[in-house]
Amino acid sequence: MKYSYIKPRKKTPFAEDIQLIIIFFSITIIILLSTYAFLFFKDYSFVTERETLVKNRIDLKKNIEDMDSKIAYIKKQKTLSEKVFTQNMVLKDSIANLFDLIPDRITLSRVELLQNGLILYGVTPNKDLYNFMLQAPLHSIFQKTYTSFYPTDGGRLYFVSTNYINKDESEELNSED
Repeated sequence: MKYSYIKPRKKTPFAEDIQLIIIFFSITIIILLSTYAFLFFKDYSFVTERETLVKNRIDLKKNIEDMDSKIAYIKKQKTLSEKVFTQNMVLKDSIANLFDLIPDRITLSRVELLQNGLILYGVTPNKDLYNFMLQAPLHSIFQKTYTSFYPTDGGRLYFVSTNYINKDESEELNSED
């Protein structure tokens, strides 16, 4: 005799309600674990990226310091080159002015520039022409002037003129500039 109108089902220890609750909790735990894994990975990647950025920043600071020192060196070289260029221009002008001082009848064979003086070697027709045409302008430029004359075969005179500026006075002139 049958007391039921439905066919009996197998009974499992997990009823549908319990299975639904287990699936819900499983999905929730999987979502939580994946969120934790994602956050852990992101934290690790942020830390490594931060370390990389700190290293890059240190390298950039070092590069900037190197560039600044190179720029300072280049600026020093530039000022030095400008100073040398200016001195060369002054020297060039001075030499041009010196050669403008030499009269046509006096011939220079050699000129030596010293730190604080000038030595001229040349030929002059006579002492008077030398003294009036060249010695006077040289005397106005230099404080000490010494000249030696030697006769040549053609009746002219070799001369060696040594001219000096006093160091004390030249330093005073440089300090006034």
